[in-house]
Amino acid sequence: MSENRPQIQFEAIKVNDSTYRIEEGGVRCTLFIGSTGALLVDAGFGRAGSLRDFISTLTDKPVTLVLSHADGDHIGGALEFGAVTMHPSEMSRFFREDKQAPTVTPLWEGDIIDVGNRSFEVVFIPGHTPGSIALLDRENRIIVTGDSLSAGPIYMFGDGRNIHAYIASMEKLAAIKSEFDEVYPSHGPFPLPADHLDKSIAVAKMVLAGEITPTEPAMQIPAKQYMHEGVGFLY
Repeated sequence: MSENRPQIQFEAIKVNDSTYRIEEGGVRCTLFIGSTGALLVDAGFGRAGSLRDFISTLTDKPVTLVLSHADGDHIGGALEFGAVTMHPSEMSRFFREDKQAPTVTPLWEGDIIDVGNRSFEVVFIPGHTPGSIALLDRENRIIVTGDSLSAGPIYMFGDGRNIHAYIASMEKLAAIKSEFDEVYPSHGPFPLPADHLDKSIAVAKMVLAGEITPTEPAMQIPAKQYMHEGVGFLY
């Protein structure tokens, strides 16, 4: 059966002269190229070949790999880079998924990642996972959010997920919403407008209040799906 599956390949889509989104069969990494280095956010499934080799066709700058979180579809190519950074609250998930981990260094709230003429501030947003982070680029008015914002259902079932923490984190982002215009998510439509954040908060609160009727998700997973106006959660 697996032999009949279509071959997954990387696809680089140019966002602007210094940014690429790299699609890999339903998940994306984002590459930001500065004057002295490059920032790669997440490492995909690891099913489409060598991510590092693919990145080398887009830039010859030294690449810093940052994980928005350590779910399996975000860490697949991490071993290729030798070093990876993430919030410490995500390290147990990362090492559980991959016992042969590269060098891992911590990222803390407020840390700045500077790749030359482009910098990103770490914002800690637990909820989807305990160590989820966002990366805020104030100058270019964008924020990279991993799975925590998406125009589709966000996984909130299983170990480490917490919708109460999620709401608190999204309200934290809402407090700085004047500093970004676009959201760069890891799944689904790209980019999202900043006001998508308000929709996610509203729907999460509706889930907690029991105001949305759950339905069975399309995939075979032990969760219920809550959707409202194109925003929702698998919970």
